[in-house]
Amino acid sequence: MYVLKIGGNELDQPDFLAALATAIGALPGPGVVVHGGGKEIGMALQRQGIVPEMRDGLRVTTPAVLAVVEQVLSATINKRLVRLLNAAGVPAIGVSGVDLDLIQATPSASTELGLVGEITAVCGTVLQSLQSHGWLPVVSPVSVDCRDHTPLNVNADHAALAIAAALAADELIFVSNVPGVLRDGVVLPRLTPTEVEAAITAGVITGGMIPKVRSAVAALAQVRAVRITRLADLAHGGTQITNDL
Repeated sequence: MYVLKIGGNELDQPDFLAALATAIGALPGPGVVVHGGGKEIGMALQRQGIVPEMRDGLRVTTPAVLAVVEQVLSATINKRLVRLLNAAGVPAIGVSGVDLDLIQATPSASTELGLVGEITAVCGTVLQSLQSHGWLPVVSPVSVDCRDHTPLNVNADHAALAIAAALAADELIFVSNVPGVLRDGVVLPRLTPTEVEAAITAGVITGGMIPKVRSAVAALAQVRAVRITRLADLAHGGTQITNDL
């Protein structure tokens, strides 16, 4: 069982999408794909004359912004991915966190973020039922406030982690633009939390990789293993981060 998180930066590029469909089709076992879409959301907001605002990496979500987010994520990108996966022979079905109350959330404690949600529950049986038919769920992270059944904007990384935890996934995979954690140009295939901090202290892990690996370590409280890899190495490559032995 795997949960695969795909960022939104390349989800409008035909070559990337074709390679993604092929790579996912080669993965063994049941899985779930969770996708973002920040780049296309930003472009759609710009077309509507809405100036985007970010705080602590999360999009400030007004009702007007939420309408765009839901349209781009749950309709445009989700259905694009499902269509291409099916065309590549991968039986995929698209859902959002709203469908069957799949991802339940409450409004963020930070009132400055607007209609941003913090996940409270994932209905894993919905995904397991889809998987039982041999289908690959492709999930848009737009979620539902079960108090009034209104949508909430939820970070795709957070949604992927919550889904992986709910399904007791063997691995949570983040597709990145880097092959993994490098030392002297060579990918380190496995790291423990202790080794991660030692590599940061030694200057082996630097820059933007530091928050990636620390987020992976934090995720180990809920999942068995986290892997950071690029699309070309999805089947077997990248760096897997697991708990200390």
